[in-house]
Amino acid sequence: MAYLQSMPKSETIQLREKHVGAACQLFFRSSPLKIVRGIAQFMYDETGERYLDCINNVAHVGHCHPHVVEAGRNQMSLISTNNRYLHDELVILAQRLVNTLPESLSVCFFVNSGSEANDLALRMARIHTKKKDVITLDHAYHGHLTTMIDISPYKFNLPGGPEKPDWVHVAPVPDVYRGKYTHPADSESVEEVGRMYADEVGNICNEIKNKNGGVCAFIAESLQSCGGQIIPPDGYFKRVYEYVHEAGGVCIADEVQVGFGRVGTHMWAFETQDVVPDIVTMGKPMGNGHPVAAVITTPEIAKSFSDTGVEYFNTYGGNPVSCAIANAVLDVIEEENLLERASRVGNHLLSRCEDLKHKHRLVGDVRGRGLFVGVELVTDRETRTPATAEAKHVVNRMREENILISRDGPDSNVLKFKPPMVFTTQDADRLVETLDRVLGELDDTRISNIKLEVLVTPINTEVPKKENVIKSSVQKAIKT
Repeated sequence: MAYLQSMPKSETIQLREKHVGAACQLFFRSSPLKIVRGIAQFMYDETGERYLDCINNVAHVGHCHPHVVEAGRNQMSLISTNNRYLHDELVILAQRLVNTLPESLSVCFFVNSGSEANDLALRMARIHTKKKDVITLDHAYHGHLTTMIDISPYKFNLPGGPEKPDWVHVAPVPDVYRGKYTHPADSESVEEVGRMYADEVGNICNEIKNKNGGVCAFIAESLQSCGGQIIPPDGYFKRVYEYVHEAGGVCIADEVQVGFGRVGTHMWAFETQDVVPDIVTMGKPMGNGHPVAAVITTPEIAKSFSDTGVEYFNTYGGNPVSCAIANAVLDVIEEENLLERASRVGNHLLSRCEDLKHKHRLVGDVRGRGLFVGVELVTDRETRTPATAEAKHVVNRMREENILISRDGPDSNVLKFKPPMVFTTQDADRLVETLDRVLGELDDTRISNIKLEVLVTPINTEVPKKENVIKSSVQKAIKT
C-alpha cells in the first residue's frame, strides 16, 4: 500500500504529465491545485489550505456528506452487481425520481454519466420518431461521446473540432444580453425577444419538414451552463416545444447540470418554463460525485425502444451501490430542505451581485436562478464587448483569495457560480465581498486591457504570494 502514501505535488505533476493525456486539462494550469479532501462547501489542498468551492455542482449536497458516504459504504459491503438481478435500491430510486416529475414521465433507464444519458435519449428519439434531424442550441454542450460532440457547438465549433453533421441544425441560444436578439430597455420586452428566439426554432422545423419530412428531436439544457449561465425568457420553451411537436419531433430536457433543485423554486429547471418534455436526462449531482445518471421518458417512447427487440444493458447502470448513493442524495435534499436553501441563498447572492453591477463598470449583466448564477464582464456596457482577459484575471485572483470560481460562455467572460447546495448566505457574502475587492483593484488601475499571455506562466508547484501577484498583474500585465 506504499503507493497510497502522499507524494510531493511536484511529483504528482510529473506523473500526470507523463501518463495522463494532455487533452485532460487542469484548472489553473500555471499552478494547479492538488485537492486531497473536502467537506460540505470546502476543499483542502495537500498543505491543509482551505478553499470555498463555488463551482463544484457535482458535490450537490456537499463534499463527503456523511449520509451519502455511509450509504455507499454499507451497500458496497453487501454486494454490487448489475441490474439483471432484482434489488430494492433500483426500484425505490426509480419510483422516487418519477414522483418528482410530471405524470407522463414514468419510465427510467439508469446509466453512469450525463453523456451516456444524452446519448441514450437521442437513440430513443430516433427509434421513436424514425427521423434523424436534431435541433440544438448554439454554444450547447451535451457530453463527450462522439454522438454528443456532434450536437454540441461548444465543442465542434472549437479550432480542431469535428465538422458539424448535416443532420444537426443549430438555433441561436436565447441570450437576451449579448445574443442575436437582445433586450434594450427602450425596445422589445423580454417576452417578445423570447418569441423571436423561439421562432428561429420554428423556422428550422419548417425547413426540416419540407426537406426530410419531420424532426427527430430538439435538445436543450433547461438553463445553458457552458454557454454562459443563460436564463431563457419566460415562454421560450413552451413555444419551441409546440413547433417541435408539430414537426413530429420529441423534446429532450438536459437537466444534467441544473437538476435536483438547483434553481430553488423547483426540482427541475424545465419546470420554471411550465413545459413537459418527452425525455429528461439527469446526471452530475445525482450521485454527489459518484458516477450515476438516468434517462426518464414516457411509456410510449419506452415502448418504441423495447419494440425493436434489442435489449438495452448497461454493465454498471443501476447497480446497487450507485442507486443507494443516489437515494441518499435524495434523502439529504429532502431532509435538509435544500430547495428552500437554494432559493433563499441564491436570491441573496443575486441581489449582492446586482450591487456589484451598480458599482463596477466591468459588470455588464447579472443573471441566475437559485444557486445557478452568472456575472458577465464587459469592457464597454454600450457595445457589450466581452471582457475575456479581465474575467481570466478575476478567476485567478479569486483563487489566490481561496475562493474557487470559473468562467465560461462563447467568449469566456462570464463568471460562473454553481456551488454545492449547502452554500450559506455567509458564504455568498464572502464570495461577493472578495469579488468586489478584486474588481476594485481593476477599477483603481483604470484597466482597459489585460494581455492574456502575460497572465500565463509555466507550471510551478509554488503559489506566488498574494501581494506579489497583485503587484505583478496590476503593474506589469495591465495597460493603464
